[in-house]
Amino acid sequence: MDKVSGKLTVYFEDPFWAGVFERRAEGKLSVCKVTFGSEPKEYEVNEFLLKNYYQLRFSPAVASEARRSAHNPKRAQREAHRQTESMGIGTKSQQALKLQQEQFKTERRTKSRERHEAEKERRFELKQQKKKKKHRGR
Repeated sequence: MDKVSGKLTVYFEDPFWAGVFERRAEGKLSVCKVTFGSEPKEYEVNEFLLKNYYQLRFSPAVASEARRSAHNPKRAQREAHRQTESMGIGTKSQQALKLQQEQFKTERRTKSRERHEAEKERRFELKQQKKKKKHRGR
């Protein structure tokens, strides 16, 4: 059975606090970015995860190598310390977020194009009706 792991990074992105959820499964990485607003407390983040995890919109999966876990406790402690010191998100996560952003952009463009075409069609139909109404005799 494959391993599924998740990671949450909360950081300050002026003017709000943001969180990046990383989900690794089957050698693939999916990412979701959430804006919290004011600095979230640990219990607020936990509550948010419990309530909204299944509604999060993760990015399309990006290939990612599985990380080897450190068996040495001192090494694990140093690694945890390094991760808490580093700000921001990893490059793979950034790629996944960018991919998600591009996907949303194309969806938004197609929807707005469809709306625009529908509005154009509606106006054309109104013009045609008005023309026919004028043409009828009294």
